[in-house]
Amino acid sequence: MRRYGSAILLLLTGAAILRISLFSELYLRYVQSGLRPYLVVSGAVLVLLGAGAGVVRWRGPHAEEEGEEGEEEHGEGHGDEHGEGHGGGHGHAHPGPRLAWLLALPALALLLFPPPALGSYSAGREAAQRAAQGVGTFPALPSGDPVRLTLAEFSSRAIYDSGRSLKGRTVRMTGFVTQDDDGTWYVTRLYVTCCAADATASKVEIRGTDLSGPPPTDAWVTVTGTWRPKGELGSDAAWPPVLDAGSVVRVKQPSDPYEKR
Repeated sequence: MRRYGSAILLLLTGAAILRISLFSELYLRYVQSGLRPYLVVSGAVLVLLGAGAGVVRWRGPHAEEEGEEGEEEHGEGHGDEHGEGHGGGHGHAHPGPRLAWLLALPALALLLFPPPALGSYSAGREAAQRAAQGVGTFPALPSGDPVRLTLAEFSSRAIYDSGRSLKGRTVRMTGFVTQDDDGTWYVTRLYVTCCAADATASKVEIRGTDLSGPPPTDAWVTVTGTWRPKGELGSDAAWPPVLDAGSVVRVKQPSDPYEKR
């Protein structure tokens, strides 16, 4: 089996990539949707390379056997003459170290147990850093309540909008739950530019609910409520923004768990 190690590794990696990108939407846990075609092509190329390498490895021993049969037809004398020169060249392949098979473990893990999307742990490591934005006015919100916003949109308006476009409006947002040690809890969402590696967190503090306690950490919820002004616009005191929630509903994790910049 060592002869086919590189081929098997290519096949496993290609199959894992195709599983998350072509046969499911699991790839959205790691990259943006626009990268799907590149993943599909990459997975297909790896599968083809693995299959090709396997065929080459399989044909090698058979070609050697055919060569040996041809040499035997030259007679006994020729066999003696060439025996020493060629005898040591067959059946002495030097297989790679057994530890090389460990390279297959990440591919198997991705194929069988795809890692989940980033959650509260990643969000907790994100410091209170926000894009440098000046205080100014924002476009008017759509008419009708509740208005659905991403957490990034709500946060930007709450912290930087001098026109106070959120005042008196009912908004609805979806995210996962994170908590502080003191019991304060937030609806949180990670947003990405390219992939999960550059994810940063946006969160909104939730107050005013009639729940006996916050939902479990990492549970996905949809919250509906009104903005509670906090701190001076554009200052650290205004972050994180606060929502007085009228309702909190548990929901399933969306197929695309990240917000886009």
